[in-house]
Amino acid sequence: MSGVLNLGISELFSLKGKVALITGGSRGIGRMMAQGLLQAGARVYISARNEQACSAAADELCEFGECFSVPADVASAKGREHLCRALHARESQLDILINNAGTAWGADFECYPESAFEKLMNLNVTAVFALTRDLKPLLVAGASQMDPARVINIGSIDGLHIPTVHRAGTYAYTASKAAVHHLTRHLAVELGPQFITVNAVAPGFFPSKMTDHVFGEFADDVAANSLLKRAGQAEEMAGIAIYLSSRAGAYTHGTVIPVDGGTSINSQHVIAN
Repeated sequence: MSGVLNLGISELFSLKGKVALITGGSRGIGRMMAQGLLQAGARVYISARNEQACSAAADELCEFGECFSVPADVASAKGREHLCRALHARESQLDILINNAGTAWGADFECYPESAFEKLMNLNVTAVFALTRDLKPLLVAGASQMDPARVINIGSIDGLHIPTVHRAGTYAYTASKAAVHHLTRHLAVELGPQFITVNAVAPGFFPSKMTDHVFGEFADDVAANSLLKRAGQAEEMAGIAIYLSSRAGAYTHGTVIPVDGGTSINSQHVIAN
């Protein structure tokens, strides 16, 4: 029937023909998102500081689609320049940028180092801004009003509430992730008129190298703090990445979306003695 929209799953969530870059894509949340985008049809570049780990992950992810390794330390201007040049050499446009690379630091208040703030703000915040700025020409190249390019920044529920599970202060991490959320809104104002949507995902606890010690020592507390009484699974992180990257998410802009089982709104934080 003429004029009837196709709202089927294959139309709404297909990423066929799209090109994506995921920083920190060799493990954890970045790898979950990479697999999801690949299986939705995208061609995916993953970047990580460790060349061997990045290449090994890309080789394994090729099971699901076209995945390429571009090792780079995005915490440095030199590393970001290398990454941008590599993409420009291989692609005429970039449809999806996921700024996922990040790090954490926990220590008691009395001995929390100022250097932690410098390190975390540089990678978790400055790199997000700088890489988005420097890749803007590739993002604009394929963007249109009805099918904008997408920037997805990975924040954290720790940027929405004060975490209690870790048992140690994560002052620089929480501050940096709150900054990512606000930077996302600022970039949305700047880039929206150029047909680039900018959103943030605020994950709760998902299995990754960064959270290994938390699950190892406080797995029961992680579950207890979630209103759904469990940690996140890979398909739930892949799902939000596919949604924000797809036709279904084309009108979602300037948001911070928690994917945390309700942890960030749970006032009954459970802490074991």
